Amino acid sequence: MSDLIDLVRAELSAPVDPRAAAMAQAIAAQYPGSARAVLFYGSCLRESELDGLMLDFYLIVSDYSDAYPKRWMAVANRLIPPNVFPFQHGGLIAKYAVLSEADFHRLNGFETRNVSVWARFAQPARLVWAVDDTARDRAVAAVSRAAPALLAAAGRVDGEAPLDWWRRAFSLTYSVELRAERTSRAQSVVDADLARYDGFSGPAMAAIPVDAASGRWPQRRLEGKLLSIARLAKASLTYAGGIDYLAWKINRHAGTKIEIKPWQRRWPLVAALTLVPRLMKSGAIR
Repeated sequence: MSDLIDLVRAELSAPVDPRAAAMAQAIAAQYPGSARAVLFYGSCLRESELDGLMLDFYLIVSDYSDAYPKRWMAVANRLIPPNVFPFQHGGLIAKYAVLSEADFHRLNGFETRNVSVWARFAQPARLVWAVDDTARDRAVAAVSRAAPALLAAAGRVDGEAPLDWWRRAFSLTYSVELRAERTSRAQSVVDADLARYDGFSGPAMAAIPVDAASGRWPQRRLEGKLLSIARLAKASLTYAGGIDYLAWKINRHAGTKIEIKPWQRRWPLVAALTLVPRLMKSGAIR
């Protein structure tokens, strides 16, 4: 595991666009006393021009109760993690998800069937802000659990090349969430950085716990899609302009053309619930 931790630490420490780093610091500044770390992830890591793109961050906090002045926001984050918020800084736009240190560690591990965190952090990410060395070390330790969790969930196939294992694993995770992407997307994730995944293969495989469970993908798919719906419904309340974000998210991943009406903006939670049948009809839930 130490070899994998060293790889993760080096990758998380790689430099990023200064404007992305400044945005991470600005996000953390909104949560004085509770912000622990900010991670930058997603396709924007590979982009040299960030204008017009939506950057993706995870904000790690000490505890939800400390992070929010409103108790219901803390409860929502605890029951259906994470909460997601829009953000603008320095001419760039972003969204950031909030997780506690405890949830970030747990959701990066093989013990959870929920793929959304470990599938993301098995891919490249950057730790662009940390309150201190302890927070940095905890973030590195949590992210180091992600790649073994991904590969363990996919399970070994005799004779399969390591890079094909990664591709198959990502393909399985895309099938769990409300996504339009298919096998080609999973392949492109790996092919965009072959040297990285090749270098991570041995240490990640060696770090797979002996008691890690694989398979259970039909159950993961059902639970994942239902959880995605719950998160989207919650986002209609916690995300500024949330019902518009919800429609955009469903249209993007399910191929629908939902247009939000005035009454839906007035009653966002009711509107979110009415969108579920359309989501099911679109075939995003199978």
